[in-house]
Amino acid sequence: MILIINLFDKYKFQIIEICLIFLCQTTKGLKMKKIVLLGLCLIINVTYGSTPTESKINIENVYVPQGYDSNDNVEIVVEGYLPNLCHKSPKVKVDKISNKINLTLTSLYYTNDNYFCPPAVVPFLITVDLGVLNTGEYLIENNNHQKKLNVAKAISENVDNFIYANIEYLEKNYQEQSVVKLKGYNVSDCFELDRVELSTNKSDTVIILPIMKQVREFCPRKMTPFEYEVEVPKMVGRKKVLLHVRTMNGKSVNKLLVNH
Repeated sequence: MILIINLFDKYKFQIIEICLIFLCQTTKGLKMKKIVLLGLCLIINVTYGSTPTESKINIENVYVPQGYDSNDNVEIVVEGYLPNLCHKSPKVKVDKISNKINLTLTSLYYTNDNYFCPPAVVPFLITVDLGVLNTGEYLIENNNHQKKLNVAKAISENVDNFIYANIEYLEKNYQEQSVVKLKGYNVSDCFELDRVELSTNKSDTVIILPIMKQVREFCPRKMTPFEYEVEVPKMVGRKKVLLHVRTMNGKSVNKLLVNH
């Protein structure tokens, strides 16, 4: 049985080709033997042509926003590329040992001799949730990168020091490269935008804090769409800059800005 399976695996595409030729030659009056053979061909194709394995892929860059406290949900962002369309579903594994955080990037890899595997490179961003970290300096490591993350001591018991806007996504302004639109919904009309604070990690990330203020005590549920324009600072010498926006739910919205 093992020998038969190995032969199927080795010659599966030749078998599929024979099946396709057979399918083209069959007529409406299919006999039972032909139906069984056709079904066997389809089973071989599905079984041996679509079973993925987990494969390591390279991390292009790790973006480390600063400004987190010891009661915040800390997030970093990993940039990478799927080398071709045989790679799917990238994910990041996190190993925390004391103050060292090791990242491993993998994808589901479908065999390289798949007929349906164009050599197209697919870029992606993954927001990595590190959870709540103690006060201190952390070293984020992988095979190609090593960056520092600083977590300050919290000055309040709240998850965030401020209430942030309920941002859903960012939209680039293609006429003005330095301007982006923050779009989302206010959960109630008792909140209004107070100000937007901007800072950088002095490397490759702009941190955007859209701070809200409560204008009255009664807050009925009333989803109100909003759009805020923000001019982001230019980071000289950086082709790509991450825009990291903190949001009302304690998470973040992230987008790469490519400088032309």
